[in-house]
Amino acid sequence: MKKHINWQLFLSLVLVALSILFYFIHYLIFRDSHHIFVYLIGDIAFVFIEVLLVTIVLHQLLHFREKKAIINKVNMVVGAFFSELGMDLLEGFYKLDEKAESIAPKLLVTQEWNEKDFDRVEHEISKYIPVIAVNDTILARLKLLLLHKRDFVLRLLENPHMFEHESFTNLILSVSHLIDELSHRKQILYLHQADGEHIKGDIKRAYKNLLLEWLFYMKHLKNNYPYLFSLALRLNPFDKNASVEIK
Repeated sequence: MKKHINWQLFLSLVLVALSILFYFIHYLIFRDSHHIFVYLIGDIAFVFIEVLLVTIVLHQLLHFREKKAIINKVNMVVGAFFSELGMDLLEGFYKLDEKAESIAPKLLVTQEWNEKDFDRVEHEISKYIPVIAVNDTILARLKLLLLHKRDFVLRLLENPHMFEHESFTNLILSVSHLIDELSHRKQILYLHQADGEHIKGDIKRAYKNLLLEWLFYMKHLKNNYPYLFSLALRLNPFDKNASVEIK
């Protein structure tokens, strides 16, 4: 680090010395100090404008472009999550939710939905409080699914760009925690009441995060990838009439 600073200092001194030398040569040839100082002050005055253009305007444009590229990469990761695990997990949580029928009609996304529709439903879901019933059979299946996809979830956590998307980060952390909780219970059937309530709380947290992220994902697909959005509509777990086959 010290060598790096010394190198920069040396270069700075050399450049300043060269500038002074050439100004001196200019004076020896033309004997016009007035001309030198007029252009010198003008050049110095423009430096501040140059700093504004380069370090602020250009930097912000590059930062915006870089951030947009990162968000696009994160959205690809979100898509991979729903293809690999998210949709199956959403269907499992939906079956455990005793109030699922009350929110299902609100989540019947269609081609006609616009930004306001997504925002309205997202606001309603953010206030939704699911009622989780511990069904031993469904819970056992969820445990198998989550343990099978554990490495996939861990790889998502290792993605350096994931933390640019706060809601998706919260979802993956809540799912990862649920995996840990379930993996440490050798016997998932017939849980004690207190332990069952604890698992319900973990499922409720992951389920709520998953619902909100699913809405965000559907909005992203509708705005950017109509062909993927068409498939997502036909896989909607809240639509009993949904079918992957086009009829």
